[in-house]
Amino acid sequence: MKSKALNWADQFDTVSYLDSNGYMGDKYRSFECMVAVGKQAELVANVDAFEQLKAFYETHKTWLFGFLSYDLKNEVENLTSNNFDGIGFPRLHFFVPQYLLEISHKAITIHAPRGEHENILSYILDSREQHIPFTFITPKVKPRISKKEYLAYIKAIRQHIVEGDFYEMNFCQEFYAENCRILPSEVFLRLNEIALAPYACFYKWNERYLLSASPERFIKKIGNSLISQPIKGTIKRGKNKKKDDILKEKLANSEKDRAENVMIVDLVRNDFSRSCQAGTVSVEELFGIYTFQQVHQMISTVKGTLKPDIHFVDAIKNAFPMGSMTGAPKPITMETIEAYEHTQRGLYSGAVGYISPDGDFDFNVVIRSILYNNLTNYLSFQVGGAIVYDSEPESEYEECLLKAKAMRAVLREPVWA
Repeated sequence: MKSKALNWADQFDTVSYLDSNGYMGDKYRSFECMVAVGKQAELVANVDAFEQLKAFYETHKTWLFGFLSYDLKNEVENLTSNNFDGIGFPRLHFFVPQYLLEISHKAITIHAPRGEHENILSYILDSREQHIPFTFITPKVKPRISKKEYLAYIKAIRQHIVEGDFYEMNFCQEFYAENCRILPSEVFLRLNEIALAPYACFYKWNERYLLSASPERFIKKIGNSLISQPIKGTIKRGKNKKKDDILKEKLANSEKDRAENVMIVDLVRNDFSRSCQAGTVSVEELFGIYTFQQVHQMISTVKGTLKPDIHFVDAIKNAFPMGSMTGAPKPITMETIEAYEHTQRGLYSGAVGYISPDGDFDFNVVIRSILYNNLTNYLSFQVGGAIVYDSEPESEYEECLLKAKAMRAVLREPVWA
């Protein structure tokens, strides 16, 4: 049903398909799958984006779906983004959907104008998942920087830490392909099948696509409660249960990963303190080990109670960009990221999600994601990790390849539903 719904959705110019994949490790999960398509109203913002989002919500006060790109950092701090961008998403995009579907393993609920429900359901149920006449040009993926350059950059970043500029920095690298042709919806379905991530997303804005298998929640609001669940700490899955358990235990006891994780937890607590009532910010879980299809992750959970005089959009802004993708302290790490990385992050390490009519929301962290521009046939994905003083360059490079594993797999040959 979900794949057929995505095939139906892909006929529209604007699509937000959010899939939790039934992940039972997320105690705050609110839905199985939501598909928002078409646009009754739309906000595209490259300047004053957060203020425009406030006004857009106050005007509509209904379901809104959209994204915030990493480069909104320039509105949060006095920063710039001058690196190459091959995709071209705007800084912020939100829309009021024309149609909204809620899909579970038991039922499908269709929010549509009177009289259109049966037509939509029939279209979805009768759709045939067939091969479409299409020339798939296999992406010839290559790194934006060489391994030699990457290792040298890690050493240079460690020197910044020695000199006291910061104590942790998230450094990312781009893998890209030019002159390739893919069917984005089919690539997403295969990626999602491999990863089964709890914050998976297919997002279409005209001819630009995000195909995301994200395992990480950025920020969620339920009533007056804020929740953030940063990830720091990654290890591969074992080939059998015994080896898998050994690797989980290794991650749980890793001093390096625990140090990285607690640094970001402290950063999130500080971000939340700007929006939450005094004394309400707490760490619900520290160093939790969560298992996904490809990897084990170390995840912590931070909660707080929103101040009554803080607009929920300001709560998002006060925590943006997420500390797990910057480092600490945020301003100097984001400035250094711009200096060392060769590609503008854009939607990568931004956030995608929804805002409900009553002002609740849930946003992921855009990682483990493929971005594609169908106009220029340019494809990109980025991976990275937290660099601390005791980071080993070779190990960091291998972690990047591990995080890219599912994306590399689905791009090696044509994929069909």
